[in-house]
Amino acid sequence: MRLQPIPAFEDNYIWTLTAGDGASLIVDPGDAAPVLAAADAGLRPAAILLTHHHADHIGGVPALLARWPDLPVHAPADPRIPLATHRIGDGDRVETGPWAFDVIAVPGHTRSHVAFHGHGLLFSGDTLFSLGCGRMFEGTPAQMLASLDRLAALPPATQVCCGHEYTRSNAVFARVVEPDNAALQRRQQEIIAMRDADRPTLPVTLQDELACNPFLRLEAPGIRASIARQAGDASLDRVARFAALRQWKDGFRA
Repeated sequence: MRLQPIPAFEDNYIWTLTAGDGASLIVDPGDAAPVLAAADAGLRPAAILLTHHHADHIGGVPALLARWPDLPVHAPADPRIPLATHRIGDGDRVETGPWAFDVIAVPGHTRSHVAFHGHGLLFSGDTLFSLGCGRMFEGTPAQMLASLDRLAALPPATQVCCGHEYTRSNAVFARVVEPDNAALQRRQQEIIAMRDADRPTLPVTLQDELACNPFLRLEAPGIRASIARQAGDASLDRVARFAALRQWKDGFRA
């Protein structure tokens, strides 16, 4: 199968996974226009997966259904996603066409957020980013951390396909948090070269994220020390460290 991110808006990615017969799975089409343009160039949408209800992830669905009324739309059980044809939740398995994905509930960014894992891929929406994680709009630090822990436990070779091209700015923050991480230093240089060449920094292996992403590395001594200095408290438990790190990132300006 062929994986391709389609840029949308300022920094979104609409992911497509195309089978050998040309049929394509569409993930989080926040904007219909780039999908329609790709269809004019030969893309053949066959199903839609939605990770959460935010408009920049679902806004293109009505126009896509207007053109392809029979498209199945798999989405969380959330009334804020009105056009779903199949409601899915934690532990479900989406089987549509040649694709099969396990559904993982990952509350935190939103209360009904899900991720899809299958074919060696993880469509993580706005929960796990490369070198970062999503803001907590509807969840608690404990929920978000538990969600990230579930994703971190997937096979290390899993290719992480997240919803935004935030990697370059995330790398700047990650280097402040863990400046002596040699793997992160190498990853940042790769990211700079990719973005300077107008190439996506995604997908990225989960193994690379485990080596570089501070939100997945709360037990690393350097990160613990950085959070303790920032928070002024070396006695924080793991959830409190995560909350302090996320709060630090929320207010961070490069």
